[in-house]
Amino acid sequence: MKKRLVVLTGAGISAESGLKTFRDSDGLWEGHDIYEVASPEGFRANPALVLDFYNQRRRQLLEVSPNKAHYNLAALETIFKVDIITQNVDDLHERAGSSNIIHLHGELLKVRSTKNENLVYPWQKDIVLGDTCQQNAQLRPHIVWFGEDVPLLEKAAEITLQADVLVIIGTSMQVYPAASLINYTQPNIPIYFIDPKPAVNKNDFNNLTIIEDVASSGTDKLLDFLL
Repeated sequence: MKKRLVVLTGAGISAESGLKTFRDSDGLWEGHDIYEVASPEGFRANPALVLDFYNQRRRQLLEVSPNKAHYNLAALETIFKVDIITQNVDDLHERAGSSNIIHLHGELLKVRSTKNENLVYPWQKDIVLGDTCQQNAQLRPHIVWFGEDVPLLEKAAEITLQADVLVIIGTSMQVYPAASLINYTQPNIPIYFIDPKPAVNKNDFNNLTIIEDVASSGTDKLLDFLL
């Protein structure tokens, strides 16, 4: 039976594909208060602004491709049962060939009803005011906004609890609730943390290996450790 490898990924893995990160100085929030474009209150106040914000992100996503880090993780499925838990809303893991992905913060290429959250549709074009679900309610991005519950967090915690190996890539592990997932690992399992500027103390965790590198070359080194 294959060992279970659980990978937590954040914006750093997609940045190498050309997607801007949300929290950098030149990131997506620049020019916008985050609550204007990423909260239920912001959507109620100015839905056109919010839809335009995510329309721009969606258009950019359709112009980029997975990078070597995404493909390296997909390749690990030949050796491990791999579960990817990502904070990213892009589909680059899917396009690289990974099979089991949980999107904690939603998916940019999906929309859902503002009336019934269970009505979710694939979507690659712009969303405009007047685009409605089958119950005639306005569609919105299928994104977990600030102040909203993270519906897949419990499932992610259950998967992390079953990990034989944990890998963290491109996330500071400072943003909750996603950062809490590391606390669900079993004692003493190997943990690999890939980040060019890792904000973690090696002594805080047993069996922690820090790979101080960007995601693409960092996952090359990860393969050397694991294969």
